[in-house]
Amino acid sequence: MAKRKVKVRVATRTVTRIVRKTPKIARCAICGRPLHGIPRNVRKLSKSEKRVSRKYGGYLCSKCARELIKKEIYEKFG
Repeated sequence: MAKRKVKVRVATRTVTRIVRKTPKIARCAICGRPLHGIPRNVRKLSKSEKRVSRKYGGYLCSKCARELIKKEIYEKFG
């Protein structure tokens, strides 16, 4: 996260405050669609709150994860 500086005028002087930029929304690694259920700011969240509790959760969207799981099953069982 890059930081940006904001100058605020107070009665006696100008104060420089450092503000964090808002993070971008999480996106699917394959198709690039936004991931649902993943909050933008994950810095102070626990691991279970950062991702969806399924295979490839927090990394792939449901459509791409479904296709990948199908492909894995087809390769495994023929």
